[in-house]
Amino acid sequence: MGAEREARACAAFYGDAGRCGPGPAALCCVRCLQQFAGSTAKRCRDKHLEEALQLARTLGKELRALGETEVRPLLRCVLAFQLEAAGSSSAFQKLEQIVTQLAVGHEAVLAQEVGTLLAGLALHGEVLSPEDLQAVCMFIEESSLGRHHWQQNMAPLLQHLAHTLGYMLQGQPAPSGTWGCLAVKACLQLFQVMPKDVAPLVWSAAAKNEALQCILGLLLEAVAGKALSKDVRLLAGTALSMLLNTAPQPESGASAALTLFQLMDRAGAGELRVGELAVEAHSIPESDGLERLVLSRGLLTCCRADILCCRLEGSNCQACLLLDVLFPTVCTLSKEQKDCHYHFFQVLVLWLRRVQENLPELWHLRGSRLLTEDAKLLQELTQLLWDSAEAPVEGVSEFIQSSFRLLLEIYHLECQHFEDQERPLYQQVLQRAVSMSWQIKARYVLLCAIVPYVGSQQVLDACPMLPQHLLSCLATNHLCPMATELYRALVRQQCSQGQGDVQAKLWTQYWLPLLSEALRSSLPILHSNAANHLLPWTLRQLPAAGTLLAAQFSGADTAALRAWVSLLRVQRSTAGVTLLRAEEVARLRACLRASEEGVRLAALGLLCSGPGHSLAGTEERLLREFLPLNLNCHTSAFRQLLQAALRRVLGRLRDGALARLRGKDSREPRGKGVGQPAQAVDFVEWLLQLCISSLTPWANYQRKKTALLLLTAILETCTDTWSPERKKGQPPRTMATLLGHARQSGCWDFFSRPNLLALLGCLQDSTNEIRDMASELLVRYFPATFPETLTPSLLQLAQDALSSPRVQEAEAGAVLMKTILQKSDSRTLKLLALEANTAQTLTNRSLYFAQHLLRVLQAQLATAQQNLLQAAAIAPMHGVLAALRRCLLQVPEVVTCMKTVESAQDWQELLSSLVGTARDITSLLLGALQSQQGPEAEQQVAAPSFADMGNAIGSLIILGKGQQEEEEDSVLLSEEHSLILTCCWVSVKEVGLLLGGLAELLLSSPGTKHLLPLASLQTAATVFQEILLRCRHWGAVEGCSTGFTKFCAALLNHPNTELQAVPQTILDQGLEALSGPRSSSITRRAAGFPMLFLCIVSGENPAQARPLLTRCIQTLLALATMALPQDWDQTLDLPQVCALHVLQTLVRGAGLGTALLQHATPMVALALRGLSSPCWAMRNAAIQLFSALTTRLLGQKQGSAEGCLVEGLSLPAFLGQHPQLGAVLLAELGAAMPGRPHLRPALHAVLTLLAQLQPGPDDPSSPSTRFLEPLLELAGSPIYAVRAMAAKALIPVVPPPQRPALLLHLAQQLPAPGRVRSHNILHGRLLQMRALLAPNPGTDGCSPSCLAPSAPASHRASGMLSVLSWATSQRAGSWAVPSCRWVQPFSTRPWPALLAARQLDWLTARASAPSAHFCNIRTPMSTLLC
Repeated sequence: MGAEREARACAAFYGDAGRCGPGPAALCCVRCLQQFAGSTAKRCRDKHLEEALQLARTLGKELRALGETEVRPLLRCVLAFQLEAAGSSSAFQKLEQIVTQLAVGHEAVLAQEVGTLLAGLALHGEVLSPEDLQAVCMFIEESSLGRHHWQQNMAPLLQHLAHTLGYMLQGQPAPSGTWGCLAVKACLQLFQVMPKDVAPLVWSAAAKNEALQCILGLLLEAVAGKALSKDVRLLAGTALSMLLNTAPQPESGASAALTLFQLMDRAGAGELRVGELAVEAHSIPESDGLERLVLSRGLLTCCRADILCCRLEGSNCQACLLLDVLFPTVCTLSKEQKDCHYHFFQVLVLWLRRVQENLPELWHLRGSRLLTEDAKLLQELTQLLWDSAEAPVEGVSEFIQSSFRLLLEIYHLECQHFEDQERPLYQQVLQRAVSMSWQIKARYVLLCAIVPYVGSQQVLDACPMLPQHLLSCLATNHLCPMATELYRALVRQQCSQGQGDVQAKLWTQYWLPLLSEALRSSLPILHSNAANHLLPWTLRQLPAAGTLLAAQFSGADTAALRAWVSLLRVQRSTAGVTLLRAEEVARLRACLRASEEGVRLAALGLLCSGPGHSLAGTEERLLREFLPLNLNCHTSAFRQLLQAALRRVLGRLRDGALARLRGKDSREPRGKGVGQPAQAVDFVEWLLQLCISSLTPWANYQRKKTALLLLTAILETCTDTWSPERKKGQPPRTMATLLGHARQSGCWDFFSRPNLLALLGCLQDSTNEIRDMASELLVRYFPATFPETLTPSLLQLAQDALSSPRVQEAEAGAVLMKTILQKSDSRTLKLLALEANTAQTLTNRSLYFAQHLLRVLQAQLATAQQNLLQAAAIAPMHGVLAALRRCLLQVPEVVTCMKTVESAQDWQELLSSLVGTARDITSLLLGALQSQQGPEAEQQVAAPSFADMGNAIGSLIILGKGQQEEEEDSVLLSEEHSLILTCCWVSVKEVGLLLGGLAELLLSSPGTKHLLPLASLQTAATVFQEILLRCRHWGAVEGCSTGFTKFCAALLNHPNTELQAVPQTILDQGLEALSGPRSSSITRRAAGFPMLFLCIVSGENPAQARPLLTRCIQTLLALATMALPQDWDQTLDLPQVCALHVLQTLVRGAGLGTALLQHATPMVALALRGLSSPCWAMRNAAIQLFSALTTRLLGQKQGSAEGCLVEGLSLPAFLGQHPQLGAVLLAELGAAMPGRPHLRPALHAVLTLLAQLQPGPDDPSSPSTRFLEPLLELAGSPIYAVRAMAAKALIPVVPPPQRPALLLHLAQQLPAPGRVRSHNILHGRLLQMRALLAPNPGTDGCSPSCLAPSAPASHRASGMLSVLSWATSQRAGSWAVPSCRWVQPFSTRPWPALLAARQLDWLTARASAPSAHFCNIRTPMSTLLC
């Protein structure tokens, strides 16, 4: 609060009338700075700073004539605010401009004040606080006077930084790493901004600095792994590299960098010498291998080019740091399975970029090309990119794309420089891309990169199906961006080949069918992507395409109308055409009345997207016809798009009316009505009345929701309410002019009493969406307080609703109570005081409201303790809990009130009492369902069964009614039973949400962390444990899990180690309970037990290492692999089974993301091993775990055909990401080879996993080739399902170019008629041939020329049909009754082979036909059996 103190002193100095001339202006400037400091929204802060800057420019002229005494208070005040704004770069820069303006003519005074300010940063000790470090960093970076001060005081600054870094690495007080990041950042900026001042301290023996030597050792320790935060280590690597940049000779810097890498190869032990600084590095016991990545990234990011490219001292060959040290490190990093894939690919891109920037120096050093065809560098680099092309990590695809572009650019520059005409890399990349499946995103990355070098025609000739594949990509979200970019690259390259008719001809030949089919498609995503991404760019690049497309959409069917209106909309937006012709109006009206929502939305978008500032008369009439008929739409997307379209129309009308009122709009005609403000006023007034009339209580949900969305658009656009939290959509400064004009004509009374009552009626709606939207509109746009006559009725209505046993009514009461709080004043507080029969002693409405609700909650708890049945009917508690949650967590004014010093003690007492009340409520309700009350209920760990709960509720009903014996049993639940269940479960859910939200809010907000002491947090943790371990209701568990995740995240990321230990202790207790003996089942009687583990590990910071997750998974894996006991009780949980269920929950948890992938291999092996367990519960848990792992590894299945995923991952990429998993899968396949036991329970799971993958590119060295032989051997399996799935699993193993050869090999193995020894082997071979022939997604099928060599063998298969048919007729009688012994009879029954042979014969005939189109084969099974 130093800035506020300086502001008061400054105001007192300049407030004395007549003391000095600039007093009033100085007071205004200080007032603006105080408003800036008190604002929370960035836009408000920027606004006040801009006002202060304008005042400073005026005030600076007056201050020049004054003395130092008169100027010093204002300068000191601004510097104090600048010091407190060090956390915001933009605010600091603005304040720097202000202080510079004020100090014109008094620079010496300003320098003296800056020196005094910065000298006082570390008065309280040697260690700099986070705030002091922020100030140091900001004054180094943004202030010239600050840099001058640090240059003069370099030694004490280095001393302070050394002490701070040492303290950070010893204690690690901040798990989030913020303190450590700031300490390292200060060192980094010091080396970066003042290298000339730092260099003598490093490289000169006379000026050697011991503090800097200490900093070097500490940075080295941070890089080696002593710092827990990954961000701290990355910054430390950059700081070390920046220190090397101070080297006077590049050879010295390169030698020091080489020593750094050699030191890391020795596990961080040894001596490091940088110039005259020498430090002894000690090895880190638990090094994770990240240190080489950190150093590489730092050097590639900021190291000088001459250091990277100079010849290394002592090397016999022309070795340099960039090629001979950093590239091998990059290759090594690519093979390590660490949780740092994003940073690795960033390092790869940085390396390629630095090579491109320094090619001349590297050519001069090496004396030859770098990327010759047989160069090891090119081979390793391309292999590295192939292996990484399909990495699934978020954000990596952009790095992959940049890597390929940079590689091809480097190759192109080398070929140009050395005049090499043979460029085989281009063909290699093209063939690799063509051989990939269309579902693989990396395919389009490669094609985009190669098009500028080989041309579009060569690409289209190599892949004739590419336009059809791009069409499929447009219907797939994650492929659409790359498909769009490839389309643009191809069309752009084609357009560069000619002009006019040549361009149109090329585009028509390849792309007109694609765009026409996409625009006519009934698939919304395909149509939308084509209309938004392809069509506008195409019309701008090739205007003639519009005429060609219009000719395709002249029909009257729905598809033609949909395509036509999208084309017309884009044409109007690109060409600026505003008027509609008569025939277009008639067709547009038909579109607006179409039955399909997509067509109506496209027509509406056409009407609303005009470039003008007014609506034509025809457009307005069409809108007035359309809107009343489309308020009842059932789809949410339609309503959202309708609101967006109307928002554009309202913005056009508003801007046009304002321009006319200012007399500046010359674009619109002066005709009567058109473009006049009256048109905007009338249309908005009509729309407002339409919305209000649709908010009646008898209106349905769809109509209310649409009306509220449109009303939101009206109030956002046509009022002068300024919303500081919004970056866009703020009202114009002259909006008051238009509002006055509208109100003069009796319109635009947005806040009238009927409108207010309509929205208040929506607060009592039965749906959350309607209530929340109405509340937001009331709070944001309507006057600050409700009318005095309405407040008592609203308050009574809210309190009555809070006591309702119906959940919807209670939630409506909570929303209404929150709205009353935000609209309340002193009159409302008096009403609450009168109701409670107490004196109003507080003027703080937020605190008083919270205290009132807490008193109501405690009164309802007392009622429940006396008679739970009565409380469930008239005081169920969940309504008041919901009101407390909304008022405390969703009202910004409450958080602001909590930060005030005056009310801190009252808030702490209230929150402690609230946590204790929540504990009492949870114990009461959970104990009541166990037929226990009081402390004894806490002793029972497991939740009761449903029967036990029914008996307990029956007893409560008898007790509540005062009866002696139970009533007759009924099939249906009684009303009393439902009341008690609802009261218990909803109240428990609200308790979890409230406590979790409170912990998240208070522990993360500055100034409120002290409001929840450790004792209250431990009480809350106990409440969460009780709910998760003793609750069966999934809704309550889900709500509690949401709150518990927030609770754990807040504690684990708090700097207090005592708070961090709370979730860790709960995890330890959970793991102990999981592995220890118990007398009852936990997982069957408490759905939340696995969620306990998920919530804790999800709370860890994803930017850091996850020690809790690693320890939890390792413990669970060790527990699950324990041998089963000889005899176990089926009514109890086996620890092994529980461990599998918990692992399944962790794998399915969305909050863990890719953190679990590094543990995927042992979990897959565990699941496969569990499938062979003699225990049914173990097998059941194992198959569930395997299913969850499959989804996590491959992604959600969006659509399928022949078992293949639409959004698939190729088998080589899958094995590259999980190399050890390949050995696990191969071992399971090898165990099922002929001669070994046939029944392998895990075999089908392995085959299913393989079948969901995609084929990879044609590469003989691919790791997928190892799977070919085991899968071919499974053709003889006696189990039908294994043979069928093995055939499907063959598809991802065999790339499309290799399929003809394999098909010929299989066909040659078919036996001649009469020589069939095993129908199983024959059936398996035919299934495999059918799978290779079938047009699976991502392949083009086998061409007729490919089938020619296998034709004789396929005719042999056709000749066998007659023999198989005869055998079928002979055995038809014996097939009437299926045999229970299903394995052995299949070895003698020929009908599977007959069916497969018929399918194979039919596919061969279709494939051999010249007009075969494999992508359209859809033949029913009945046809194949004919």
